[in-house]
Amino acid sequence: MSPPHRRLVIAVRADPVICGHSGEARNLAEVALTRGFTDVRLLTWPIPALQAAGLPLKPLDRILPYSDGITVERPEPVGDYRVPDGRFMAGLTGRLVELLADGVPTTCLSMYLAPHDAVVRDAVTAARAAGLAPDVRTMAKAVGSDITNVIRSCLREGTFGAAIALFTTFLANDRLLAVSEFTKQEITAAARDVDAHCGTRFAQECQRRVEISYPPVDTSAYVDLDPAAVDAALARRGLSRDGYVLFLSRVARAKGVDDLINAYTGSQAARKVKLVVAGTGPNLEAMRALAAGDERVQFLTDVDDEEKPLLMAGCAAYALPTRPEQEFVETFGIALTEKMLAGGGPVITTLTGGTGEAVGDTAVIVGANDVPGLRAALDRAVLHMSEQERRAMAEAAREHALGFDRFRVFDDLFAAQSAS
Repeated sequence: MSPPHRRLVIAVRADPVICGHSGEARNLAEVALTRGFTDVRLLTWPIPALQAAGLPLKPLDRILPYSDGITVERPEPVGDYRVPDGRFMAGLTGRLVELLADGVPTTCLSMYLAPHDAVVRDAVTAARAAGLAPDVRTMAKAVGSDITNVIRSCLREGTFGAAIALFTTFLANDRLLAVSEFTKQEITAAARDVDAHCGTRFAQECQRRVEISYPPVDTSAYVDLDPAAVDAALARRGLSRDGYVLFLSRVARAKGVDDLINAYTGSQAARKVKLVVAGTGPNLEAMRALAAGDERVQFLTDVDDEEKPLLMAGCAAYALPTRPEQEFVETFGIALTEKMLAGGGPVITTLTGGTGEAVGDTAVIVGANDVPGLRAALDRAVLHMSEQERRAMAEAAREHALGFDRFRVFDDLFAAQSAS
């Protein structure tokens, strides 16, 4: 007898958006095909809408294809110009209602809650109210800022309606997930703030129900890289092995790129290696201006998913000096684990948010906003670390990062669902 038909729908900002959740969605979708799901769909936004939003995007012509069996749906907006943003929400919600109407057992996972959790909840509510009796279980995964940004705005402006709506919708899901232990505690703390102001009891339920589900990583894309492919990729960029320090992430204030540029330009390491800043984001032009005139600092804005591990493997060190900002706190740091898998020089980072969970005790740690400390760490990694120490750190880092393999994360997630 063939296995029952099962569907997984993930509502998410999918590729081409440069966002941790887009990679998580891809990895969960790929594993689902090997775990009995016969219909896997990413429900996401039309690309013109993503471009208009100003989100950092990957090169559209070099996005890795999904496996057969994964459908990426980008519903067109519903309605006319008089319903500006709601048109896209209506398109996503309406398409999910249609999927729920066919009776296929379905798991719906919303990633980055605002607005994807509302899409899932509205679709499920509509399908049930219409008498369609959908066979559906819902999971909502929070990255942290999707909750805390709303709460901070409410606290700052003295308005709590949006906060109450967000928590009510979140808690209505069958399962609640957070991307790290740090994220869970941030969610619970935000709930306490709302409770204190409104007399609600969200925090207790969040503390009890929210589970940790770390980001799933395609470890096979980063381990056992072909040395010739690494060398060829570096040659195309005018680079050589151990000849550069790498920053590869979103170029935003919270990522500490300015701290890195300032630390690098004043370091002894700058006499030996370049600094490569790979990525795009809202602070890209400001960082270009900060490094203007220094030919040792190289910016790459077109790195795709195939080239990324090759650049990571060839660097003398990888630096992500992330720091807490009002608009963003690093809740895990997927790029850190990817780099740890790829090999190359040591990771240099801060213990901001959930990065400690990502790197364990396998990285060189500096303080957030500590430019002198970062400068010393660059000099240590490039000039003073022995080959034996580098190799030992790389082996420990890879072993830690393998714990986030996408098959392991998926199986832990769905084993828990089966038991609940």
